[in-house]
Amino acid sequence: MPPQHKDEARDDQKPLVFDASVLQHQFDIPKQFIWPDEEKPCANAPDLPVPLRPERLHGGIKARGEACQKYGFFLAVNHGVDAGLISDAHKLMDRFFGLPLSEKQRAQRKLGEHCGYASSFTGRFSSKLPWKETLSFCYSAEKSSSNVVEDYFKNTMGEEFEQFGRVYQDYCEAMSTLSLGIMELLGMSLGIGRDHFREFFEGNDSIMRLNYYPPCQKPDLTLGTGPHCDPTSLTILHQDQVGGLQVFVNNEWCSISPNFNAFVVNIGDTFMALSNGLYKSCLHRAVVNSRTPRKSLAFFLCPRKDKVVRPPSELVETSCPRAYPDFTWPMLHEFTQKHYRADMNTLRAFTNWLQQKTSEPVW
Repeated sequence: MPPQHKDEARDDQKPLVFDASVLQHQFDIPKQFIWPDEEKPCANAPDLPVPLRPERLHGGIKARGEACQKYGFFLAVNHGVDAGLISDAHKLMDRFFGLPLSEKQRAQRKLGEHCGYASSFTGRFSSKLPWKETLSFCYSAEKSSSNVVEDYFKNTMGEEFEQFGRVYQDYCEAMSTLSLGIMELLGMSLGIGRDHFREFFEGNDSIMRLNYYPPCQKPDLTLGTGPHCDPTSLTILHQDQVGGLQVFVNNEWCSISPNFNAFVVNIGDTFMALSNGLYKSCLHRAVVNSRTPRKSLAFFLCPRKDKVVRPPSELVETSCPRAYPDFTWPMLHEFTQKHYRADMNTLRAFTNWLQQKTSEPVW
């Protein structure tokens, strides 16, 4: 049996409603949002000095490879993404999360699904809830699905959200293009050439998420997002200017200062498996504050559903045997949706789960 989390919401419990317009003013926050002492945010986390390299995306290959080995993330500048498009994506995020709760709930995420509007995880878990709202939707780079984001907004929210669909369709396409360029970079840094990972992720089935972290009158008691590694392959994050992203480096939590001209690129569990463990998945979290809402745009690159996640033969040798079994992204995704709450041990737990499901070797 897969590991079960003790904090899963029971079917007979009426889920808590996370209405940011109300809760952001309350000094007594619901106990479901209060995190254990050992996981509460630390005061004055030091800023992590991340050098901004002015060269084009494919410059500094060695340095970025070292960053992926040591930290699991790097910053991308001179990325070629239109600044106006980024700005429009942030403005529309303000508009969506500024809607009344009943309007946002037109896109309510259904239990067991990963797309739609979610006010915290109140319907799924009953403790250690994140202080945030999200809107997630699917993107496909397949030509046959060229308008999937536009169709989502039109079908879910109505014709008046046509502009949202156009902007986020364009944004996802820009992120997909950027992702493929980054995959060339990662392939070269691993010594297997620029084509292998790029070809693997062409036609990707990815996820776009809008994150909104409202103010909290007791920010020292809760987290916007708990400590975790993303189960996806790559996360391309654009922060607003408020700040709140923290990564775990050298046994301490460090803040990543916002920079409008840069994307934060995180390695996720799926790419960790593709690199045979050579590149590490980035452990990160988000903190909140008592004054200002924080927003971020997160594009989660995922392979096409039928692609088998397996490292190239060049990365497997006697001194570096296979670290993880073959799997597909839908298998890992289902594991995190139905059996396991994503944290820093997701890939290890998933590997053990796969091994228990079969008596035969899985790689």
